[in-house]
Amino acid sequence: MHKHQHLLPIFVASLCAAFALIDEVDGEYLIGVGSYDMTGPAAGVNMMGYANTDQNTAGIHFRLRARTFIVAESSQGARFAFVNLDAGMASQLVTIKVLQRLKTRFGDLYTQENLAISGTHTHAGPAGYLQYVVYSVTSLGFINQTFDAIVTAVEQSIIQAHNNLKPGSIFLNTGDVENAGINRSPSAYLFNPPEERARYTTNVDTTMTLLKLLDSAGNRSIGAFSWFATHGTSMSRENRLISGDNKGAAARFFEDWFTFSNNSLSTRNTKFSTIQNISTLRNKAQKIKATGGKPCGKTTSQGFKVRKNDGSRFVGAFCQSNVGDVTPNVLGAFCTDTGKPCDFNHSSCNGNDQLCVGRGPGYPDEILSTKIIGERQFEKAMELFSSATNPSSGKIDYRHAYINFTSIEVQLNESTVVKTCPAAVGASFAAGTTDGPGVFGFQQGDTEINEMWKRLRDLLKEPSQYQVDCQKPKPVLLSTGEMFVPYAWAPAILPIQILRLGNFVILSVPGEFTTMAGRRLREAVKETLINNGNGEFDNETHVVMAGLTNTYSQYIATFEEYKQQRYEAASTLYGPHTLSAYIQEFKKLAKAMATGEQLGGTGLSPPDLSSVQLSLLQDPLGDSPPPGKRFGDMQQDVAQPKGGSFKKGDKPSATFWSANPRYDLLIEGTFAVAEMLQGERWVPVYDDDDFCLYFKWNVTVDNSSLYGLATIEWEVPEDAASGVYRLRHFGSSKKTKDSPNEYFTGASSAFSVS
Repeated sequence: MHKHQHLLPIFVASLCAAFALIDEVDGEYLIGVGSYDMTGPAAGVNMMGYANTDQNTAGIHFRLRARTFIVAESSQGARFAFVNLDAGMASQLVTIKVLQRLKTRFGDLYTQENLAISGTHTHAGPAGYLQYVVYSVTSLGFINQTFDAIVTAVEQSIIQAHNNLKPGSIFLNTGDVENAGINRSPSAYLFNPPEERARYTTNVDTTMTLLKLLDSAGNRSIGAFSWFATHGTSMSRENRLISGDNKGAAARFFEDWFTFSNNSLSTRNTKFSTIQNISTLRNKAQKIKATGGKPCGKTTSQGFKVRKNDGSRFVGAFCQSNVGDVTPNVLGAFCTDTGKPCDFNHSSCNGNDQLCVGRGPGYPDEILSTKIIGERQFEKAMELFSSATNPSSGKIDYRHAYINFTSIEVQLNESTVVKTCPAAVGASFAAGTTDGPGVFGFQQGDTEINEMWKRLRDLLKEPSQYQVDCQKPKPVLLSTGEMFVPYAWAPAILPIQILRLGNFVILSVPGEFTTMAGRRLREAVKETLINNGNGEFDNETHVVMAGLTNTYSQYIATFEEYKQQRYEAASTLYGPHTLSAYIQEFKKLAKAMATGEQLGGTGLSPPDLSSVQLSLLQDPLGDSPPPGKRFGDMQQDVAQPKGGSFKKGDKPSATFWSANPRYDLLIEGTFAVAEMLQGERWVPVYDDDDFCLYFKWNVTVDNSSLYGLATIEWEVPEDAASGVYRLRHFGSSKKTKDSPNEYFTGASSAFSVS
């Protein structure tokens, strides 16, 4: 039985409900979805998220994608586009360059006003695509290849969604996701007023909000976008494989389940299965040897993809929300030396923050944890998808503003005005979190910095006295808002945005709001809309927060949480009144939306720092195979099991001589394939976008020369059909700097699965 076969009745009910609802709601909007591969360099590039200089890419677990939905009132009417990236966060420079490309193609149809680009917050994607120094130190600066892959994917997914626009309907549903996130800073949450905490049953938001997208003309579901808060840290700081983490996994499970169920298949390869004697399979496999390396074309691997991107596929996106203090490591944080729970207030073990590490539900297997948290989100999404009966109707609208967050005057009450500060991080920023511990000598909750660290800090930039006073009680470790060499270290001008789809409202925020901070902002916006909307908004108005959207400015903690100075507070850049500033400025946007006022703009815009970016990343290694070998030849063929056949759960693997995968990212292609023999034909059934197939790359030294190796490992899934299989590798090489790429492929010897 297929892993998710038990959900087939839900899917059937979903289709029946969809057809009934389509009859009732006659194409309220134009709707289009799109998706495009954005997998960046898979070798030797630092990963974005943990700021771990040793965490460099060394292969692919599954690919990263940009997923887009566009909704419009008419072909030339009001519209907005929402893009969900399998990335750590959005980037201001990505937004700038995407908008430039869209203007060339579409004119003013998509602008900064009505385009939102949001990150899932995976910590397992390539870094080097943000323009501010503090976010590119560990990646050794800007990585053009990472940046270009993301910008192109966003652009292409939008183009695809735009070209797919058809009359359709949208349905909203909400429900609670169980045990997919816990609060990693519960002591800071307790600093919030007890009467406020008493209004909530948990210290995290468990609600998932889902939009179901239907194509009225074709009587079919085309996509679903959901918002739920949990960190993309199921994969640890030790991981080296590119991965969309738990939200990327949920998207892969959702899209595959929908596609294969929709085709009435219990698995992707059921139609290939044949009843054969096991000994017959073994004998057949033993006769088929490795092919050796052979040349192929630039796009050959695209033909071996299991999921070919023709623009018609179902798109399922799992978007981020107020994720600041929410971890997917739901078993809690424990000391690695004693196995006991970490200190409650400081998340350390006898003063050592590096020993305090969170455990996912599959502990100690981080891939299993990723799968479990992904499945919990996916299964709730399918449930909401199948039962969504609340149609969205009403106008499409949006408001956007650029705000200089370094000096906002915030009116707290009639007699009290405070200000935000230039950006700075505190001592606990260096301590890291239970998801990824930081530097030895720091603890979460530190409100003092020792003299040695102060001297080292001052070598970079001594914070001004104004900054020190403004940021209190945060002890300023790095005054990033006052650092401009070689260019700006942190953002000053940030975008805020509200998107409206009838009674559904998205708040695009450029950072990670803690649970309570997100609740306060949502409530303030909803109250403003209701009080100023002349009945257009009511208690049924649903407000969600899209975190890490349009740019990135780290965390936003509440004023009370800021006092304890755990990691989230230490990373709240603009001082203790950051949240109050967000609430004030978002209320202005909400009032303008409710009253129909068109804002004239602030006259501000963020800088484009592309011309001053530095990059210290070395060129790829592994330019040629050993003497007498070709790229694609076997270095280590599949080791046949003792019993003669592999069984479900086994991990056959093969290693090929290969070139560095940075020579060509094989976008919408694949580096790895598991093929199944059907008659005389080999059929691809799994590729490097599958959770069960791993592409790993490393360098070996032989006679003082460096050679590249690509290992393909396949964890045979429970739903794999018995048969004869082999593993295939694709790659690209360069002979010299000036020569064009040469593409190659090779396949292992065959083996049987019983």
